[in-house]
Amino acid sequence: MKRWFVVLLVSATLAGIVFSQQAWKPKRADAVRVLIATGGHDYDPEFYNAFDDEAINAKVDPHPRAYSYDMRKRADVLVMYDTAQTLEPAKQKNLREFVESGKGLVVIHHGICTNVNWPWWYEEVVGGRWLFEPVNGKVGSYKHDVDLTVKPAMQHPILNGIGTFKIHDETYKDLWISPKVKVLLTTDDKTSDGPVAWISPYDKARVVYIQLGHDRQANMNPNWQRLVRNAIQWAAGRLN
Repeated sequence: MKRWFVVLLVSATLAGIVFSQQAWKPKRADAVRVLIATGGHDYDPEFYNAFDDEAINAKVDPHPRAYSYDMRKRADVLVMYDTAQTLEPAKQKNLREFVESGKGLVVIHHGICTNVNWPWWYEEVVGGRWLFEPVNGKVGSYKHDVDLTVKPAMQHPILNGIGTFKIHDETYKDLWISPKVKVLLTTDDKTSDGPVAWISPYDKARVVYIQLGHDRQANMNPNWQRLVRNAIQWAAGRLN
């Protein structure tokens, strides 16, 4: 299931087409325009269920096309579900112009592995970084198939309708996490650092990181889907 879907996305890109899921619900005229960047990591098609919402009008741009043009006129929110440790300068420029213009950004799960060599990105914008190499004796690790209990760490519009919940997912541990982030959700599982969703310290745009969302079991969890949808609406300035 994973493989054919990724090939379909890549084929669409090579043909000069921006892939969009035709089965998604009809969109409202005021739906948030979302651009989803994918690539560099396998994933299940159930991921796209989070965007099957009349208030979200989403399109997908997989690598190598992702970030290769000025995105400001095409999207209100960029969702990053990709893994590209290093991007060429032109793509970094397009990303920087997008977030500096005040557009919204939602980074999901393995998106934390993108731009790990760009301090401005991981320190100021996302507020976190996957450690591929040891830093102060730590290196990032992950564990599949963990049954987590996730709890709200604060009251926030992104958490509307979300209380304590359980999810079967992958955990990350020993990431670099900025002390300036505002933690939204936490877990006390020993295979995790604790924070599993946060708001970044960036002050020019609304930026959210959601660590949850590895595979179909997580993607089909209604709390995860609500979290992603709420994060998109908040990042677009529609949820206060």
